[in-house]
Amino acid sequence: MSTAPPPPRVSPRVVVAEDEAIIRLDLCELLAEEGYDVVGETGRGDEVEALVRALEPDLAILDVKMPGLDGLSAARRLNAERLTAVIILTAFSQRDLIEEARDAGVQAYLVKPFQRAELVAAIEMALGRHRDLRSLEDQLLARKVIDRAKAKVIARDGLTEAEAFKLLQRRAMDGRTSMRAIAEAVLREP
Repeated sequence: MSTAPPPPRVSPRVVVAEDEAIIRLDLCELLAEEGYDVVGETGRGDEVEALVRALEPDLAILDVKMPGLDGLSAARRLNAERLTAVIILTAFSQRDLIEEARDAGVQAYLVKPFQRAELVAAIEMALGRHRDLRSLEDQLLARKVIDRAKAKVIARDGLTEAEAFKLLQRRAMDGRTSMRAIAEAVLREP
């Protein structure tokens, strides 16, 4: 009896933004040793958003203090569109800075100097939180599309809400597709 080999592990893609070149170099080396794929790096905060848009990483690690734009402002921009998970890396651990990072949507906060295990834990936590948040947003969007399709079916066919839902559900099962896909198709119908 033979079993298929497991699929290859896909390494999370990371962008690093740290203005101190030696720290950036050490961080990139550490990430590579831990199996992460560093796809981009910069020493300027005002280059982060363009790098993330161009490279589509799973994670951005941002220093707080950088020229051009600070890491918290960059994090706010990235999180406004949920472009990637974000970790703030800083030498400062004041409560107000931590709260500001939280309010900027940062998924993890790491104080320098840090240990390898702390970095890996922060990365995995940030990736998990970002994935969960995107999943919830997808579910909410699907719910809105389904509700709009139900309203259209109710108005068009004179059904109750429960009947419209069952109609969409039956079409999804018959077509072996998601309710969201059926709802989007209903919304495209004339």
